[in-house]
Parts: sequence; C-alpha cells; structure tokens
Amino acid sequence: MMTAEFWVAVAFVVFMAIVWKVGGFGAMTKGLDGRAKRVRHELDEARRLREEAAAVLADYKRRQTEAEREAEAIVASAREEAERIAAEGHKRLDDFIARRTKAAETKIAQAEVQAAAQVRAAAAEAAVKVSETILRERMQGDAAQNLVRSSLGEVRNRLAR
Repeated sequence: MMTAEFWVAVAFVVFMAIVWKVGGFGAMTKGLDGRAKRVRHELDEARRLREEAAAVLADYKRRQTEAEREAEAIVASAREEAERIAAEGHKRLDDFIARRTKAAETKIAQAEVQAAAQVRAAAAEAAVKVSETILRERMQGDAAQNLVRSSLGEVRNRLAR
C-alpha cells in the first residue's frame, strides 16, 4: 500500500477534488466552450469568405465570357463593315470605269462623225473644183459662168448634207 503508484493515485484524486471544489472544471469547460465558439465562428467566417470568393469567381467568369462575346461581336461587326466598304469601293470603281468607258466611246463616235464630215466636205470641195475647172475649159461666156455658179452651189449643198 505504500508504493509510489498508490501515492501518485491518491495525489491525483486529491488534486482533482481540489480542482472540482474550486470550480476548476467549470473554468476549463468554459474555456473549452469559448475556444470551440471561436473555432466555430472562424469556421463560419472561412465558409462565408469561401462562398464570397466563389461568387466573385463566378462573376469574374461571367464578365469574362460577356467580354469575349462582346469582343467577338465587335470583330464581326468590324469585318462586316470592312467588307461593306470594300464592296462599295469596288462598285464605285466599276461605276467610274463604266462612265469613263462610255465617255471615251462617245468621244470616239463624235470624232468618227466629225472625220466623216470632214472627208465628205473635202471630197465635195475637190469635186466642185474639178467640175469648175472642167466646165470653165469647155464652156465660155456669161451664160456658162452663171450655169457653172448655180450648178456648183447646188453640188456643194448636196454634198455637204
């Protein structure tokens, strides 16, 4: 009975009785409860922060997706606008070329008409001069001169048409 283990057990029981009498168990449980409350509060706070972070991440991903869609829309719109402007430029160029071609063809036609008129006028003038020379050589007198003048005037008028 007088062994060391026995006295250790007695001392432990006495110590526990004193702790219980003084209210040490209540203080320990109160401390442990306070710590548990603090840990529970910290866990709740961590859960709330994690949920906020998840919400912020989801919002960021949503905004990123919207920004990507908007960027794609802007690029598509710019591409369509560039294609429209290019088509409009080609149309304007084609219209310009068509107008220039038509103007050139009109000028060519006018030049042909003018050249033909000049050739006819030159031919008429040459024919009149030849006729006048032939008639003067063959016919003599005032009557011949009047006939030559009236005939030449009539030839000029007919050839000039």
